[in-house]
Amino acid sequence: MAADRRSSWLKGVLDLLVLSCLTGGESYGYEISKALAGAGLGDIKGGTLYPVLNRLEEAGYVVGEFRAAERGPGRRYYRLTGQGRTALAEQTGAWLDFHASVRNTLTTSLGTGES
Repeated sequence: MAADRRSSWLKGVLDLLVLSCLTGGESYGYEISKALAGAGLGDIKGGTLYPVLNRLEEAGYVVGEFRAAERGPGRRYYRLTGQGRTALAEQTGAWLDFHASVRNTLTTSLGTGES
């Protein structure tokens, strides 16, 4: 059950996390997946990640560009747009407020009083 719950939590914030991964510059799907795994979020499969990237591209938050490689298959690189940076800032604030509310509710119900 814990893995199922974690997966549903991740779905709610994955768009925001992917945008965050692109703040340092352009990247491609595998690099984004590795960055998220390195942050402790687990293995994000392509079947989950690429629909997110497509949705973000359709929203105008990222721009994707396919580049051929000298060896091996080409890659689609994504970069954050100005609109994406604005959305990231707004949504980050909203997420942090929500997180604080959840944390406060949970810690209060456990009697720890931490926030």
